[in-house]
Amino acid sequence: MASKVEIYTERSCPFCICAKHLLNYKGIIFSEYPVDGDQEARSLMAQQANGQRSVPQIFIQGQHIRGCNELYALEKQGKLDALRAESSV
Repeated sequence: MASKVEIYTERSCPFCICAKHLLNYKGIIFSEYPVDGDQEARSLMAQQANGQRSVPQIFIQGQHIRGCNELYALEKQGKLDALRAESSV
């Protein structure tokens, strides 16, 4: 079964590292797609992310939530736990 949480990353991106840390801390299973130096992969990501080419780009249940700041905002609003439950179904 495919993960319902997907994150596009670069290896040395501090925002990517921070976003993955929160997902791991919350026990959220995710699929990671590195785009380091891969322009084709970055272009595919941008198509899914409404033209956004920066990383991380995060999708939960197929919904584009954007990046690290938005992920932490969901956590602060208490909405990430609900997503965790949905992603483990």
